[in-house]
Amino acid sequence: MRKGLPLVLLGVSMSAAQTAGVPPARETLYYNVEWRLITAGKVKVQWQPGPVGWQANVHVGSVGLVSKLFKVEDDYSANLTESLCAESTQMSSLEGSRSRETKVVYDAAQQKAIYVERDRVKNVVLESKETPIPACVHDTLGGLYFLRTLNLEPGQSINEAVSDGKKSAMAKVEAQQREDVKTPAGVFKTVRYEIYLFNGVLYKRPAHLNVWLTDDRRKLPVQIRVRMSIAVGTINLLLEKQE
Repeated sequence: MRKGLPLVLLGVSMSAAQTAGVPPARETLYYNVEWRLITAGKVKVQWQPGPVGWQANVHVGSVGLVSKLFKVEDDYSANLTESLCAESTQMSSLEGSRSRETKVVYDAAQQKAIYVERDRVKNVVLESKETPIPACVHDTLGGLYFLRTLNLEPGQSINEAVSDGKKSAMAKVEAQQREDVKTPAGVFKTVRYEIYLFNGVLYKRPAHLNVWLTDDRRKLPVQIRVRMSIAVGTINLLLEKQE
């Protein structure tokens, strides 16, 4: 296993981890965002080689009635090492009247994350802090691609080092069961995973996060679901197409 890879195995043999695959060379995934039985937004995920290792970009945009009520235009980018360890992330968010920019530098040598959040309208720093991290840590998007390189069978789980720059934690990822999932892109045979990031692990908000990856070598994330409180409801991403 590569040095520094943030993996603690629970019920997974070391040999199973060593037979893990590699990320796709390049891909673009498009998702419909469903909320309260309506299409609330669109998500575009781009994965490609980066300056050193890998680069991932995500654009999230609200549509339709939701966009009229509360417009969202978010752009997120992550630079990762060849081993999918986070090097830096940047988030530009326009949500309603709020406009923010958040940058995180993950310093592996010093084992710390440097987090800076700015208000782009007022041009002021809202929060700046440094957080201890392990030598290799994943941002949430890099963590998803890392999961895609593993061969977890239902009933197996891992602990994965994750950070958002403000906090770092060991998050449990559990392969639960095989399911058929229907999306606009077709019907897929998948394995459902639960990723324990909420409920005080990385984020305080009470919620459940599930990801459905195709049960093949590609391990495409065809469905991503976040179940929050009744007041907020469930946000469901369904794969629309891939390139």
